[in-house]
Amino acid sequence: MPMKLHSINTGLFKLDGGAMFGVVPKSIWNKLNPADENNMCTWALRCLLVEYGDRLVLIDNGIGEKQDEKFFRHYFLHGDDTLDKSLHKAGFSKDDVTDVFLTHLHFDHCGGSIQWNKDRTDFEPAFRNATYWSNERHWKWATIPNRREKASFLKENILPIKESGQLKFTTEGAEPFPGFTIMYTNGHTDAMMIPHIRYNNKTIVFMADLLPSTGHIPLPYVMAYDMFPLTTLDEKEKFLAKAAAEDYILFFEHDPFSECCSLQQTEKGVTVKNKFSLREVL
Repeated sequence: MPMKLHSINTGLFKLDGGAMFGVVPKSIWNKLNPADENNMCTWALRCLLVEYGDRLVLIDNGIGEKQDEKFFRHYFLHGDDTLDKSLHKAGFSKDDVTDVFLTHLHFDHCGGSIQWNKDRTDFEPAFRNATYWSNERHWKWATIPNRREKASFLKENILPIKESGQLKFTTEGAEPFPGFTIMYTNGHTDAMMIPHIRYNNKTIVFMADLLPSTGHIPLPYVMAYDMFPLTTLDEKEKFLAKAAAEDYILFFEHDPFSECCSLQQTEKGVTVKNKFSLREVL
């Protein structure tokens, strides 16, 4: 079955640079993604659309538009791209999407799942013809959140999915779509799903928050947002070795400068080999 891939940009937002780079000093990470006067760095909200003959699968969907002004002031949402505009540019609308695959349920990955209804009295699925995919373990983690992570799991982004009857769970190692397999990671949040997509004899990996950007490839660069940083370190080390050995293409959700990269094994460990756009792969 022929497959097409589309990079779907939903805008830019800002997060604290120290939180994004963890224990790494600002004097080092500021060269990778320069901070503004408030120590905030710009990050992408980049999703991936996988087009099959009869399926249109959207991986993650950005922050969305339903939050209030106070919320958006905290995260400085900006840029010309939106989910609707990027889908339209690819030749589609939300109603064409058959499947919404959610790597995890933090607001910047699933906020576009749900929108206000017409008279703004209640919420409804933004993709009315789609199945929404999560997994049972992460769903429980997100709907009964711990106190540290609670602010990232917004009920209005999550509960209406189940209430709509459009929610479906998958499992680790499953292949919910042709050539689309899932790896679980547990350092950033419990049971985050990392899609591996076979395309033209290459493996393209949607990195979600295992590696938010090329700047996070060095092992010590672990976000302060991660629930279990030592687990993240182990997961990164194993993944990077395999990705370099098997020549994976990494697709980044949050890198504001690079959509994709390849890796190489060096004496100093795994490093970036080449940076490029998704279009250059297709």
